[in-house]
Amino acid sequence: MKRSLWLILICAAMLLTVSVGIRQGLGLFLKPISADLGIGREVFAFAMAVQNLLWGLGAPFAGGIADKYGTGRTLAACALMYAAGLYVLGISTSGTGLVFGSVLLGLGLSALGFSVVLGVVGRAAPAEKRSMALGLCAAGGSFGQFAFLPYSELMLSQFGWSQALIIIAATSLIMVPLSAGLAGQQASAAAQQQQSLGAALREAAGHRGFQLLTLGFFVCGFQVVFVAVHLPAYLADRGMEPWVGAWCLALVGLFNIIGSFSAGMFGQTYRKKYVLALIYFGRSLVFIAFILMPLTNTSALIFASALGLLWLSTVPLTSGLIAQIFGPTYMSMLYGIVFLSHQVGSFFGSWLGGYAFDVLGSYDMMWVLCIMLGFIAAALHYPIADRPMPRLAAQPAPA
Repeated sequence: MKRSLWLILICAAMLLTVSVGIRQGLGLFLKPISADLGIGREVFAFAMAVQNLLWGLGAPFAGGIADKYGTGRTLAACALMYAAGLYVLGISTSGTGLVFGSVLLGLGLSALGFSVVLGVVGRAAPAEKRSMALGLCAAGGSFGQFAFLPYSELMLSQFGWSQALIIIAATSLIMVPLSAGLAGQQASAAAQQQQSLGAALREAAGHRGFQLLTLGFFVCGFQVVFVAVHLPAYLADRGMEPWVGAWCLALVGLFNIIGSFSAGMFGQTYRKKYVLALIYFGRSLVFIAFILMPLTNTSALIFASALGLLWLSTVPLTSGLIAQIFGPTYMSMLYGIVFLSHQVGSFFGSWLGGYAFDVLGSYDMMWVLCIMLGFIAAALHYPIADRPMPRLAAQPAPA
């Protein structure tokens, strides 16, 4: 790889380390915020659901802007919005404040999440190394979850939830200078002349494989956000110490460093759609084992480690399939559309988890849904037509 690509990879991975790592630790604040403000779990879960939905709704627009005009300023502006959202969460005194902070956080994540960052990496990496590069980048988000979960738990235990969120907001500002490492990385003018943005949209919308990929990613969002938001509370309800929930989410991140990188490597050797199907099938098996085995500290940590291998490993394969089928020119925008489906699933995984608990008094229904949806997603990926579009063969190789 060229030195410039390594610089892009380092900045991209570090940016995702911060943005995804902090975001994945917000589930630690569910119980203390709900108890302190005197609101039900559904209110906090709804705020997190709104955040995920706006993250997804904004991703195609952020991706389209980045594809056409570059990424640096967009990422820096969204980093400031992200920090502002965390600060508002920290000073909230009601559910309204939580929702407003989540709106800012979600809009910030629309660029700081995977769609824009992976688009930069996808364009910078040569086709034969693209899957591995995307896997390395996704591993950055996984490392962030491992690194920031203990950090968030430490801040929470030492300072309480309000001051902890304000400190974390200040920490997140490191993303502003990191954005400079991705500045100016946009689709080339020649590539944009060969296919317009509108033509790219129409092509993808009529492609059955793109439709199936979009449906399957809904399941990914539903599963991972339900676990990220509600697992700490689920374990605490079963009498476990707060550190167990924090370390479970941290282990998910740690083991997904292996999972994301391995998924990227497998995507270079095997057909990505088959690897994706196995990941979703494997998740359902892990969920079944978790709810059937006796719950102990050890079993919870084993569950988290196993799930971690399958966590964000969908990201390099899904984004890699998009680049493989449609080319990298409008990858950020097209992945943003697929990611919107992921975030709609995230909305329901977060909100429905809180609603189910408040109404039914348990998360049993949600675990069953996660299992069923995993099997459905596995079936959806097998028939995906993953051949590159014929127009790509007619394009000259980049200089």
